[in-house]
Amino acid sequence: MTEATEVWNSAYDNDTAPWIIGEPQPAILALERAGRIRGRILDPGTGAGEHTIALTAAGYDIRGVDLSPSAVAYARRNAAAKGVPGARFEVADMVALGDSPDNPLGTFDTIVDSALFHVFMDEDEARAAYVRALHRLCEPGGYVHILALSDAEPGFGPRIGADLIRDSFAGPGWELEDLRPDHYYGRATESNADQLGDLTVDAAGKVKVVAWLAQIRRTG
Repeated sequence: MTEATEVWNSAYDNDTAPWIIGEPQPAILALERAGRIRGRILDPGTGAGEHTIALTAAGYDIRGVDLSPSAVAYARRNAAAKGVPGARFEVADMVALGDSPDNPLGTFDTIVDSALFHVFMDEDEARAAYVRALHRLCEPGGYVHILALSDAEPGFGPRIGADLIRDSFAGPGWELEDLRPDHYYGRATESNADQLGDLTVDAAGKVKVVAWLAQIRRTG
């Protein structure tokens, strides 16, 4: 079950979140270098805001949103500390947007989901609502990129199989153009110490784990 907002808030208020590594995920930066990020961009589940900050600094029109008010406050402080005060963040519930009559966010040409989709691994209804929100927020012909932890190897966090991504975007309005193995970087904290097993923790406290990287086009 996905965590209550208070649990997410606590992770940021106490700086215990294992997904906060102080920089963007290399897989997301590689997408930008490959020209796969364009137009108006949404960063759902922005967390510490690293991707919104980096892409804002690079001149992109991007907005980061998160369910957690503490995450948004953290991201704003992070952006100011990194000299990118123009990075935009706001609180938004992506699951609720899937069925809401209102859309306060507008639409986007590219949506970059780094480690949000896999949170709904055991919640079919919430995951379906999230996918509906993505369809609603993505312009026809636009792209959703998903970086999600993989269950192909041991690791921390909610790890999923490739079929969960395939099945979730198998309906009308989507075309899964690419789904391949990649990597995700987290950090060793007290909250995930019992999940690290034989994983190597580098000198900076970071851990590299296997992940899926999906490219999905909204077709209509």
